[in-house]
Amino acid sequence: QVQLVESGGGLVQAGESLRLSCAASGRTFSSYRMGWLRQAPGKEREFVAAIRRSGLGTIYADSVKGRFTISRDNAKNTVYLQMNSLKHEDTAVYYCAASSLYSGNLPANYNYWGQGTQVTVSS
Repeated sequence: QVQLVESGGGLVQAGESLRLSCAASGRTFSSYRMGWLRQAPGKEREFVAAIRRSGLGTIYADSVKGRFTISRDNAKNTVYLQMNSLKHEDTAVYYCAASSLYSGNLPANYNYWGQGTQVTVSS
């Protein structure tokens, strides 16, 4: 089992940057594919980015491609989401999640979830 705790959210202006962190407990962090998903008010939870167990492969939603970067440090049991050029439409609660599957980025594909961190981008 993996427990996930996100941090780094906050209120920023459009065009600014934030870095989210997700600390995982347990000794099996490197055996999970990690992802970031988000949920805006009144909308369904959506995929943002994911990274393979080794950290060598990443995938992004079209809406964040070129602006967001996901990375992980398996020695620190931590996954990050660097968010640049933030837009008002990026406002959401951001969740860190762990998946035991090799692929699949729907919310249902993830086994463990953090509590979420709020990101608010003022326009």
